[in-house]
Amino acid sequence: MLVVSLAGGVLTCGIATGVMSIIGLIEGVIYLTKSTDEFRELYLDQGKPWF
Repeated sequence: MLVVSLAGGVLTCGIATGVMSIIGLIEGVIYLTKSTDEFRELYLDQGKPWF
């Protein structure tokens, strides 16, 4: 995501950087609002890939 933000930001005058920042913020809120048991079951036990 860092490469997309930096390279895409240069090519699209910062639009890609803004979009990636919003996606990162949303993902962070999702991870922080899950309980420990939900997080462990979903991402560790089931092996769901991160965004």
